[in-house]
Amino acid sequence: MMLQGWIQIAVFCAMIVAAVPLLGGYMARVFTGERVLLTPVLAPVERLLYRILRVDPQRSQGWKSYAGTLIVFSALFWLLLYLILRTQTIHPWNPEGFHSGTWDLSFNTASSFLTNTNWQFYGGETTLSYFSQMAGLAVQNFISAAVGIVVVIALIRGIANRRSGEQGLGVFFVDLTRAVLYVLLPIAIVATILLISQGALQTLGGSVHFTSLNGTDSKLAVGPVASQEAIKMLGTNGGGFFNVNSAMPFENPSQLANWIEMFLILCIPASLTYTYGRMVGSRRQGWSIFTAMAILFVVSVVIVYVAESDVTPAQHLAGLHGVGNMEGKEVRFGIANSSLFTAITTVVSCGAVNSAFESLTGIGGLVPMINLSYSESVFGGVGTGLYTMLLYVLLAVFIGGLMVGRTPEYLGKKIEAREIKLVSVAVIFTPLIVLFFTGLALATKYGAPSIYASGPQGFSQTLYAYMSQANNNGSAWAGYTGYLQPVAGNVGAHGVTFADLMGGFSMLLGRYIPIVLVLAVAGTLVRKKVAPAGLGTLRTDTPTFVGMNIFVVVLIGALTFFPALLLGPVVQGLTNQLF
Repeated sequence: MMLQGWIQIAVFCAMIVAAVPLLGGYMARVFTGERVLLTPVLAPVERLLYRILRVDPQRSQGWKSYAGTLIVFSALFWLLLYLILRTQTIHPWNPEGFHSGTWDLSFNTASSFLTNTNWQFYGGETTLSYFSQMAGLAVQNFISAAVGIVVVIALIRGIANRRSGEQGLGVFFVDLTRAVLYVLLPIAIVATILLISQGALQTLGGSVHFTSLNGTDSKLAVGPVASQEAIKMLGTNGGGFFNVNSAMPFENPSQLANWIEMFLILCIPASLTYTYGRMVGSRRQGWSIFTAMAILFVVSVVIVYVAESDVTPAQHLAGLHGVGNMEGKEVRFGIANSSLFTAITTVVSCGAVNSAFESLTGIGGLVPMINLSYSESVFGGVGTGLYTMLLYVLLAVFIGGLMVGRTPEYLGKKIEAREIKLVSVAVIFTPLIVLFFTGLALATKYGAPSIYASGPQGFSQTLYAYMSQANNNGSAWAGYTGYLQPVAGNVGAHGVTFADLMGGFSMLLGRYIPIVLVLAVAGTLVRKKVAPAGLGTLRTDTPTFVGMNIFVVVLIGALTFFPALLLGPVVQGLTNQLF
């Protein structure tokens, strides 16, 4: 059985590699303004939007203007989403008559979907109207994904620019419009049709009636699931229409649908490396970054699959041998596809799950945490993964340049003190807020109501919650809560205010502080003169540099959390208890 699983994993990886130059080349043409297949259809819509927004596509913005526009735009969408979540009683398409959730839950949810995190303290089918799901969450899934893409495109322009005196990084609204119209929307439409063909639900009303195992009749409200599922995966958002996310047959109905969803999660983050190579004029640079990401990804897949193919210590004591750890996994998908999904959704800032992380073995549960500790640099979210990895590349160049006794250069541009200061702050900021909020939750009485398990499992739940939120991932260990809902519809429910507010702040800080710092780095690089490569120039498209890049990611990313990981999943892996 393991051999079959390895073959499935290898075939999936081959599919991703094959898609990288196709989708990556297409996105490069889109963001350089070249004509593409969809131009005759979408160009008139694009021009109309520019006229409505009064945007001049030729007037490039400096980094401060670009960042300011992005922040104001995001703040307005946060207010709109919060308003939608707080007015559910007057919504159309609310057949169950749901009331609004509590104010603190709405704050957390609005912050979550704004930041591409999609952390959910609630169950969608018992909490949100269809209008909230469509006009609120699904729309923000497009917008937040597009914002991530435009930031990395701006950084690429800063690195690639060869014109002396240039200061502009592009036009925010132009990049955002192209990301939505030419990239996200067409692929999401095709993906929605494919998921519907596999059995994913898509309706504006009604309920599914069923008989439970104890013989009682029950019903489950269903709505526009497939359309939200498509952009949830493609935009690396991850928030499910249903509480059990992609383990739910209405969201993920078949083996083929499972593969489609895994492919959607990884295709844009992986392909952006090729987009980068095309835009900087060297495909080898793009493949170099892709290789570093791919090696770290494959290692995580191997470890979690091997770990989950064995039984836990508790199962071993119960007399179970040689069956693998199927606890918390869908029988439809098995260990191989569950392990692959686990690795994909945590190296990428998606957070969608088709199995329960709570039920992973100690070492299997270590993998998602390590993947999050890379701070989205291993493929990561759409856009966010590549710009985070480029920060690590600049750090690797700086360290390598010092080792060979030359001023560090990257693609002909000197990497000096200002860039390294900005890069260093951007790289360590997210781990800092993760450890701060985790310590605050564990050391004070305010975090206790959210923690359900004890010992290393409870520690892991808390650590993972803030790692997931600050890194804008959204997956959870299921034991850390911020919302108590006795019955469906939000009547009588109350939020755990500490968890809701601290989680919301960690998501907002973890998203926008790095974005501003990345754009500041782009603003310094775009103005730099290009120096010709010499004999002592450190090449950044060789296997040696790939290895150095991986070393820097592991050293700065994973090892930052090493003491904390020892207290959680590592300790649990050495005990004879499952929880």
